Amino acid sequence: MVGVFIGILALLGGLLFFYGVRSLWRHRFTAGSLEGLTGLLLLAVAGLLVAVAMNLQTYNRLTHEAPVAEIHFQRRTAEHFWGYLTLGRAEAMVFDMRGDEWQLDARILKWKGIALLLGFDTLYRLDRLGGRYRDIVRERTLPRSVYSLAGDGVGLEIWTLAQRFSTWVPLVDAVYGNSAYVPMADGARFVVSISASGLVARPGNSIAERAVRRWR
Repeated sequence: MVGVFIGILALLGGLLFFYGVRSLWRHRFTAGSLEGLTGLLLLAVAGLLVAVAMNLQTYNRLTHEAPVAEIHFQRRTAEHFWGYLTLGRAEAMVFDMRGDEWQLDARILKWKGIALLLGFDTLYRLDRLGGRYRDIVRERTLPRSVYSLAGDGVGLEIWTLAQRFSTWVPLVDAVYGNSAYVPMADGARFVVSISASGLVARPGNSIAERAVRRWR
């Protein structure tokens, strides 16, 4: 539906711009200027919507709580682990993790008004994975490890627009970051799920369960 709307805008814009140029060629300057400028405006709006739509494709739809990632750890030395992160059916990505806890961050977009009537679901995108130290002093002084999961930006970043110009992006009800963090342990496996309220990390084996009980 959104694609059809953008297509109609682009078509109208193109036609008006064409008629504007033709009117100017026939020395009808007032009508030609009005038609041409209106056409350019519609084309610019269509281009802006295309850029936003491209960026929204980097997010995933969220209609209910769903598993989004699985991670397990292999200890190298004290406070130093290999982290094996699996997203969906993709092969595991390997990360060099420092600290005694791990943290997964996500960006979440919620909609309101006509966006809900058009069937826009809550959207999310996993943002980054990092290691952290529970002790504040160690967090400030020891080596840290943080990795981007979002990849290169595509299109016009709706997240940035909604943060900076919330008054001018009325369809966005909420735009916020969310994270889950739990301890790392040799052989521990965790399953990460996401709902409209945010990320939840749950132990996936007995080693992770024991690590969480000691951590609390």
